Amino acid sequence: MEMERASTSAAPVRPREVPIEGKSNVFHQFKQQQLPACKPILTPAWVITTYLFMGAFFIPVGLVTVRSSRSVVELVDRYDIKCVPDAFKSDKLRYIKDSSIPKNCSLFLKVYKHMKAPIYIYYQLDNYYQNHRRYVKNRNDQQLLHGLKYNDSSSCKPEQSSNGLPVVPCGLIAWSLFNDTYKFIRGRSELKVNRKNIAWKSDRDHKFGKHVYPFNFQNGTLIGGGRLDPSIPLSDQEDLIVWMRTAALPSFRKLYGRIEEDLDADDVIVVKLMNNYNTYSFGGKKKLVLSTSSWLGGKNDFIGAAYIVVGSVCLLVAIVFILLHIKCSRPYGEMHLSWNKKAISS
Repeated sequence: MEMERASTSAAPVRPREVPIEGKSNVFHQFKQQQLPACKPILTPAWVITTYLFMGAFFIPVGLVTVRSSRSVVELVDRYDIKCVPDAFKSDKLRYIKDSSIPKNCSLFLKVYKHMKAPIYIYYQLDNYYQNHRRYVKNRNDQQLLHGLKYNDSSSCKPEQSSNGLPVVPCGLIAWSLFNDTYKFIRGRSELKVNRKNIAWKSDRDHKFGKHVYPFNFQNGTLIGGGRLDPSIPLSDQEDLIVWMRTAALPSFRKLYGRIEEDLDADDVIVVKLMNNYNTYSFGGKKKLVLSTSSWLGGKNDFIGAAYIVVGSVCLLVAIVFILLHIKCSRPYGEMHLSWNKKAISS
């Protein structure tokens, strides 16, 4: 009976594994999780040191980033409401759709701080969903590159043809091209606006054909936005190229040009603009932005604030761990013995 009990209580004997040589042995060890691995033990000292290092790194980086962002001088002025005549304040759609009503408008921008060239000119649109799935897909990249040689423009419906002829460039994105224009005057002289190289070089060289010209564009009954010069190839129509790179968010800025001379503090800039683009039908907003840049780009406090918040949280966690370690610390020998006991019992 004792022999039977002993045999029944004994653990089952594992079959002896036959060694496998070569690459198959490596795969066998990988599948059986027998490869050598590093298993770090996170002691309190290591954890506290890591959090202190992260806090000491992130907070200075955040302060430098915020300071760089604050050094950017930015002028923003919303003009879609200002430029509507008083007689049409209650019927803005009639104003923007009636071509007989003049759309010229004047703005006055006062420079509150010295702006060093180059000064970037942006137009900003709010509540404009360029990221809508049907809008984003309503284009034909092959046609933009090869022109009329590429006949399949089914992805551009309903703006693939007009009066029985194909449209180049086709699609709703090109059809809705932004067409407000700006002139800047300081004192009695007009500031020159450089409108070259405002689009990505990769777009100009590889996405828009150098021998593709606008054809039958904006010739339908419903005009969407700006027109294109049929004598200029698409690769040189940089307004179009900038517009065709759709934005990911409903509020976005697109580059219009650059002023390549400094503006002094207290300068008054008169902006002569043509308020052509219709944002009134969907409750959109139009803003004009003049901005300098820093080594990090434009004005954006979010990145610096995020670094400071993360660094502060890391320091707070490190302090909490230090207090807990001081309050609840145990001698190393006792702690090591308790780990051995747990290992033996398991």
